[in-house]
Amino acid sequence: MTTVTATPTRAPAEGKFSWLLLITGILWLFIGLFVLQADFDSAVLIGYLVAFWLIFAGVAEFIEGVATASGWKWLHFVLGVLFVVGGIMALMSPFQTFTILAALLGIFLIIKGSFDFVISLAERRTIDLWWLMMIVGIIEILLGVWAMGYPGRSAALLIFWIGFGAIIRGIMAIAMAFMARHIPEEELAV
Repeated sequence: MTTVTATPTRAPAEGKFSWLLLITGILWLFIGLFVLQADFDSAVLIGYLVAFWLIFAGVAEFIEGVATASGWKWLHFVLGVLFVVGGIMALMSPFQTFTILAALLGIFLIIKGSFDFVISLAERRTIDLWWLMMIVGIIEILLGVWAMGYPGRSAALLIFWIGFGAIIRGIMAIAMAFMARHIPEEELAV
């Protein structure tokens, strides 16, 4: 006679790293609320955020350059150096970084709005909601022109955009932290 023994399956990870998502979500909420205060410290914080983002992007480019086997290795190293140098410069003058970003925001919105407008017209036969994309493009163009009209408006728009973006990112991270508590460990490893 053969006996069969059943071994119990392993319990799900039950949020093994969900606490990390929760902490980052709370930090993003605090950053968003701090930025929305719209004072000098908010502008400096945005400058520092850009500086750290550039430095991390440079490190990622160096890692990509080492990991890549193609002939584009040199480009990753050049981009890595440019990102790190830009990040260090942004660390040395965070308020100047903020003012440059604020000035570029209007230009970015005009260019992006123009592309959205043209693409919506070109693809109107294939995209059902082409008119919605066209309206968004027009709004982006108008917002960009409005922001470029006065540097204070560009700065206010940048603060508003980053502040609400950080709050939304924080809310999403907190929601993901609570959802991750119920994902089995096998799915997290993939």
